[in-house]
Amino acid sequence: MTVESTELDVGANLSRVRGEVDAAARMVERDPKTITVCAVSKTHGPARIRDVIAAGHRVFGENRVQEAESKWPELKAETANIELHLIGPLQTNKVRKALALFDVVQTVDRPKLARALAREMARLDRRIPCYVQVNTGDEPQKAGVRPDDADAFIETCLREHNLPILGLMCIPPAAEESALHFALLRDIADRHGLTRLSMGMSADYETAITFGATIVRVGTAIFGPRASLNATAAA
Repeated sequence: MTVESTELDVGANLSRVRGEVDAAARMVERDPKTITVCAVSKTHGPARIRDVIAAGHRVFGENRVQEAESKWPELKAETANIELHLIGPLQTNKVRKALALFDVVQTVDRPKLARALAREMARLDRRIPCYVQVNTGDEPQKAGVRPDDADAFIETCLREHNLPILGLMCIPPAAEESALHFALLRDIADRHGLTRLSMGMSADYETAITFGATIVRVGTAIFGPRASLNATAAA
């Protein structure tokens, strides 16, 4: 699978990714329609994103609330049915802004954040789908609940906070075989009857699909190399 891109071929990139997703799904006798491609637009400016929207795509992911605020209100106003996912760490002091801007939060990973989300959802009367992020590699520098703590945390989110947890999300360690982490995430989800799995990125989304991914987060394979934040701000 190639991830090279030029400035002008995002439509072709998107078409190729969709084709590879479809093929991977059929290889394991899954319906390709059950798999969502989340186009990760972090560091890319509105002009680049508009090219992907013009190619017919509507589901996008951003890592930071502040960056998303700088471009997505206008983009959403221009195009109906955009679905924006938060796929990066969420600070509790930005929960209110996140719930106003995003349609899905994939990174619920600690009790304080779960409480803040539940409280703000009740205040705003806006309940949006959430995923629990599991740090499957137990990496100290990475966000996500530890695998050993995941079961208790998921139950707390569901039972105590009544959060709309639809599934789980993970980012495997770069130096390890991602399949092992996808299998672990699937097993944790199965224990709780959760059917949605956000896993797999540009380098391994086909593998993730074989392990049951329902969302694959694809950035470079669609948008090309990440832009600098300065370039994004100027776009």
